[in-house]
Amino acid sequence: MKWNPHTVKKWFIGANALALMAAVGCSNTPASTANTAVSDGKPSSNSNQPYELTYLTTGDQGAKPLQPNDRIIAEINKRLNIKLNVKIVPENAFDKINVAFASGDLPDVVTTQYPSETVSQWVKEGIIIPLNDYLKDTPSLKAKLEDGLKWTAVDGKYYGYPFISQQEKSNYTIQFRQDWLEKLGLQPPKTIEEFYSTLKAVVEKDPDGNGKADTYGFITNKPIAGDALTAFDFVFYAYGLPYGDWAQDEKGNVIPKFEHPAFKKGLTELRKWYSEKLIDPEFIVYDRPLKEQKFFQSKAGFMDGPLFRHVSRIEGSLQQVNPAGKLGYAPPPAGPEGKQGMAFKGKNAFYTSVTKQAKNPQKAAQFIDFLLSKEGRDLLQLGIEGVHYTKQGDKINYNEEERAKDGFSPNGWSHPLAWGNVTWPIDENYLPQTEPRIERALDSVNVASKYIVPNLVNKKTGSEIEFGKAVNEVYNQYFVSLLNGKLDVDKGIAELGQKWRQAGGDKILKEANDELKKK
Repeated sequence: MKWNPHTVKKWFIGANALALMAAVGCSNTPASTANTAVSDGKPSSNSNQPYELTYLTTGDQGAKPLQPNDRIIAEINKRLNIKLNVKIVPENAFDKINVAFASGDLPDVVTTQYPSETVSQWVKEGIIIPLNDYLKDTPSLKAKLEDGLKWTAVDGKYYGYPFISQQEKSNYTIQFRQDWLEKLGLQPPKTIEEFYSTLKAVVEKDPDGNGKADTYGFITNKPIAGDALTAFDFVFYAYGLPYGDWAQDEKGNVIPKFEHPAFKKGLTELRKWYSEKLIDPEFIVYDRPLKEQKFFQSKAGFMDGPLFRHVSRIEGSLQQVNPAGKLGYAPPPAGPEGKQGMAFKGKNAFYTSVTKQAKNPQKAAQFIDFLLSKEGRDLLQLGIEGVHYTKQGDKINYNEEERAKDGFSPNGWSHPLAWGNVTWPIDENYLPQTEPRIERALDSVNVASKYIVPNLVNKKTGSEIEFGKAVNEVYNQYFVSLLNGKLDVDKGIAELGQKWRQAGGDKILKEANDELKKK
């Protein structure tokens, strides 16, 4: 999502595959009904018999670990008549899920990465099953699949719920030291020209007052492994790049974004910034925490990144180092023709499916539906009324002592199962009432969401899944050399196009063109 890694991590990985992180709430289940009764592979007709359901999912780095005897799990068990076992791997650690599947240790329900070669293989081999027959009993799941996600069906069959973030909402913004701009008598830049001038002032006018030329204008970080570097795309959008994924030539054929005229114009601008030391030259080795740390330490005046629930964290961390520090954020700068863009619509998703291991697939589908439903969201976000919170009109009073016993994150944040599988806080528009900068957090989403760039092709093709990492690696290497002036612009872009196609880009373009013709 361009979206929001957080800071506190949780993971449990076993020696052979994945350790059981939680089989909680089971102490509330009578011993006589602790196991699922099956006959000939089918669930028992005894409707009072709890169905033992194992859920394997990726976690959310901002969550606490699940706790023994978790009362939220017990409440889910009671409401769905199941005995839930949860296995959690680190956020984005999809390889750990693949290890479990390769060992034959299949859960009933799994959340993994989509689209991916793995999911495609699971579909072909029948490891995950179609959900169509169970949609009549899963209204929330049915509504979400049939409202905008029909294109994810395979031959008319839904093999999982794909949670694709950053469709209508974004929190990806340009952030800056508002206190520095005030000190320099500057307004937040609205155009590329003003952006350049402001970066130059940050570098040359010593806004931190330490008498040293040790401040860069803009800082970013390297992409996640396998992804393309997109931190500078806001400059290309300003110069007229129309889509977030591809571009088109004069005949309407799909071409790589870097072959659109806007790329050369934007790159020329960026090379000027780089040559004048307005961009931190070491960005390609920074991860996001290190980038933020340098921002807090007054090493840069501007950075890109997510806000929303990060507003309080980022400004709070800034003020720990600089008590007078102020976090500012603004729309991306407009280009010569007034064009702007920041984030692009996402194509990657978390994919939650029922596996062939499920002896009661209907119950497994109903569990997915519960995670998506308002009832489920209320339970995972707030807890049990009278235990984890109370209400006085519209005001929610959080019982932090009781919430901590069940793994809720502090200050009104949610249960470990709330995020990282079927939704994120931004998509639920969820912030606890305890959020100290709630109005700015919500406003940051309103600002960022106005500048989401559409895609030319809605879905990733098979070739893009297969060769995406390889072509992205080629792009990243060439982009850095083009940015720092080691390659001539025209020759470098031409060579990039050749190497990119050799790495699988020719196959990607063919399938993308075929997909575009279906629209």
